[in-house]
Order: sequence, then C-alpha cells, then structure tokens
Amino acid sequence: MQITRHPPVKTSLEPSNHPYLTGPWTPLHEEVDVAELPVIEGEIPADIDGIYLRNTENQVHQPLGRHHPFDGDSMIHQVNISGGKASYRNRFVRTHCFEAEQIAGRSLWGGLMDPAGTSQRPGFGAHGSLKDTGSTDIIVHAGIAYATLYQCGEAWMLDPVTLANLGKAPWGPLDGISAHPKVDEETGEMMFFNYSKHAPFMHYGVVDRTGKLVHYIPVALPGPRLPHDMAITKNWSILNDMPLFWDTELLTRDIHAARLHDGIPTRFALIPRHGSPQDIRWFEASPTYVLHWTNAWEEGDEVILEGYHQSKPMPDPLPEMGRYSHMMAYVDEHSFQSRLHRWRFNLKTGETREERLSEKIVEFGMINPKFAMKKSRYVWSTTTRPGWFLFNGYVRHDTETGEEQVFRLPEGVYASESPMIPRKSASSSAAVGGQVTPSSSAAVGEQETPSSSEAIGREDSGYLITFLIDENSGTSECAILDASDIAKGPICRLALPHKICSGTHSVWVEHDQLRRDAAIAQSARAQAVAC
Repeated sequence: MQITRHPPVKTSLEPSNHPYLTGPWTPLHEEVDVAELPVIEGEIPADIDGIYLRNTENQVHQPLGRHHPFDGDSMIHQVNISGGKASYRNRFVRTHCFEAEQIAGRSLWGGLMDPAGTSQRPGFGAHGSLKDTGSTDIIVHAGIAYATLYQCGEAWMLDPVTLANLGKAPWGPLDGISAHPKVDEETGEMMFFNYSKHAPFMHYGVVDRTGKLVHYIPVALPGPRLPHDMAITKNWSILNDMPLFWDTELLTRDIHAARLHDGIPTRFALIPRHGSPQDIRWFEASPTYVLHWTNAWEEGDEVILEGYHQSKPMPDPLPEMGRYSHMMAYVDEHSFQSRLHRWRFNLKTGETREERLSEKIVEFGMINPKFAMKKSRYVWSTTTRPGWFLFNGYVRHDTETGEEQVFRLPEGVYASESPMIPRKSASSSAAVGGQVTPSSSAAVGEQETPSSSEAIGREDSGYLITFLIDENSGTSECAILDASDIAKGPICRLALPHKICSGTHSVWVEHDQLRRDAAIAQSARAQAVAC
C-alpha cells in the first residue's frame, strides 16, 4: 500500500483511560492519501461508482474538563470507488475553532459535560459555550460536502472528491445550522433548521441548487428545545418539539441539563417547503425523543414518518461505569431503548396514529436513496454493544412483512453508519460481487436468519458500505455487504492504512450526481457572467 502522509497536526492529548478516548474511540491524528486500497477478500462490485464519506470525532488536544464523545474534532474519511478500484483519504475539518486551538497548541473550549466557565473563549451554537467542531453530520449538496454540528454551528464545506477545506457556508444564518439538513436531489434543494435559547427558538430554511439561501422563516416554540433531526416529503418539511429539553430553572444558572418534562406531548410541525409560519400544521403524539428519522412520504390525506422512538428518553445511569455512568447511559441505545416506529399524520382530521415496526433495539438507519420521500419498504439499522455507542451489527427490516434479517460482527469489531448503494445493473453478475469465504476475520458474523431470496431487482437490491474497526487486530477496513442478504456478511473487504476512530454519520454520493452538480454550477456561473 503506497501511502502519502501529510504534515501532522499539533496535539497535546495525553494517555488516558477515558472510555471514549481509548479502544475504538482512540483519536487518529494523521492525514493520508492512498491511491489504491488493497483488497483483502472478495472483489469490489463493478457497478459501484461513487464516494463514501464518514464523519468522526477525533479529540486533538487534552480536554479542559470531563470530555464527551461528541466533543471531538471532525475528521472526514473518504473511500472513492470506480471501475472496481478504491482510493482513500482523510482530512480534519479546519473550523475556526480547530485552527484557533492549533495556534494555541491546547484546548480552548470545554465540552458538553463541563460546567459554565470551563471554556476560555466564547462558544458557539445553541449551547453557547461549546467548540464548533462540525463533527456530527456529513452530507453532499450541489457538489459540496457539508460537515455540521448537532448544536448548530456553521456549515463547513469540503470538496467531496479531494476533501479540500472550503471554509464555512456563505449563506449560513446567524443561529447556525443543525446537523441533518435534508437534500432533494430532484429539485436540488437543501432544507435545514436551527435552534437556540432565544425566541422564537427555531428557524427553518431552504438553500437552492446553486447554494443560495432562498427561504428562511421562524418556527415559534414555547421555549428552548433540543431537536436533532428533520424529515422531508415532496411537499412538506417536518420539524419537531419534544419533551426532552434543558431544565428551564437550571438554564437560568447556565447549567445545561436535559430532562424529560412530564405532561408535555411530542409535537410535529409540518411546513410546506416554501411556506410561511402561518402555514405550519401542528400534530401531537405520545411523549418520546427521536434522534433520527429514516424516511417520510405522502399517501392520500396522510403524511407518513418513520424513525426511532425512544421508550426511555431519560435513561437510568449505568452504575458499573463509575464517574461516566450518566454519559454512558445517554449514548447507549439499550438504555434509552430506541426502536423503529411509524407516525401517520392525517391532514384532514389533524389526528396522529402511531405503530411500532420492530421490537429490536436499533438506530442509525438507512434506506435505498431512490425511495427517499416515497413509500419505502426496507430499512437497514445498526445494532450496538450494550452500554456503549459502538455499532456491532445490522438489521434489515422489511416493514411490510415484519421479517428481520440480522448480521452480527465478531466480538471486538465495530462498524460505521452504512449508506445503502442501489444496484445499477441487477442483471450483471459482476454487480453482485465476490462471496467471501468464512474465516476468523472481521468478514465473519453470526447468521441469525436465512438469506433472503428474490433480492435482485427489488428495493433492497444493492449494497451497504461501511468502515470496520477491529480491536482484535488494531486495524480498520472498508467493507461492502449485499443489502438483500446481509446475513452472509461482507462480500468485499479493503484494508485501510490505519485504525480509524469511531464517530457518527456518513453519506454516499454517486459520481453521476457530482457530474450533474458540476454542470449546473458551470451553467449558473456562465449565466452570472452574461448578466
């Protein structure tokens, strides 16, 4: 493997036994390029032609306080696949805060669990004291990759092909942008929201396919809230107001402690994509908290929304984790008990109906992107190691039949959020990829259900792509699974040049989409010159 190494970043991080600074969460500080990744087993499916981007938290400097896993600096990992070959590169996102700490040679901001006054400089986002890391989400819109922070920082731009840092989005509003904006590839629009501690407490906006902010409205809430995700349909954008938010009394003392407020329902705001505040339709549902939605669509008089309902949004501490007992519970899906769920909003009657779609503890799901904003049948969720924020397998849900197919990684091997790549040529044998022979490696998993038949040509015809962290060998890989038959494990594995750090979100973008985006941008520039 021929590796090009870039100048190292400055780091002041000291050895630690912190659960989220060690093991699969050990920060990575080197930036490299690899022109071609070696194939360990199988072969890269011939019809895969695009880029996989993964955002990770990599703490660079010694924390000023207790450290939360979501405090780390953003590093984007990329695998670029075309013609049966794959390249790799990784880069830190050079936010203003990252650059300031590089100059200082130390941490300047406290983290999510630290008391007011820990930060040595004014902070950013809804919290107000945190570093803007951009380390939560990564999406691609109009040919630009955007790294965003869940607490509403700036939207940090990168070239999705070269990972060159392009600075902050020029259209970014004063209150920032939350993680999880949504892109409609058909119209080229990107919908986003933000939230804050001052009235009206939330805003909603639309950015067009040229990167221009074309719509921005207030969404009035009763007080500060902590929304995390949004959803879109062809005509509606869906925001939420949930009963898990900062304790109002403690907030007056600058203490940011989230708690579940009894007697307050979950509320959903349905906003016409370019609608005004007066057009918002509010729907009530059972109290819960939801981190992530998987899809939403329109069906007759109803808008259907799917995501992960939490049965215990305010989980009990995990006493075996000692001083980290609260933190470990709040990032542990088995503690807050997230399950795949469906909400139906009736636009005629104003009623909400709900139904549980799975009893398994799952989260961080993906769908076939060709079915975004359309009625979809399949969801690919991740499972986690109990007590930890570590993905240890997948469930493929068939929401029509209730059938669930499960793949478990070997003990000590952890996955990343894994986009679904639709198969382009269902009739091509090369598109299916090579079958990996079972071994003791990370390619082997526990097959809990039989392989699905009739996968070719269906909504579930395609692949899952992921990064694996193998604590047994101290290595990382890029792995590809058959989305219609995940139980057999990876069909292809590629060696990465180093062990990566775990993190949160990822995205897949097709090269065809990037070419379309480039053509639109070139046309827009030509029109601007002509004018």
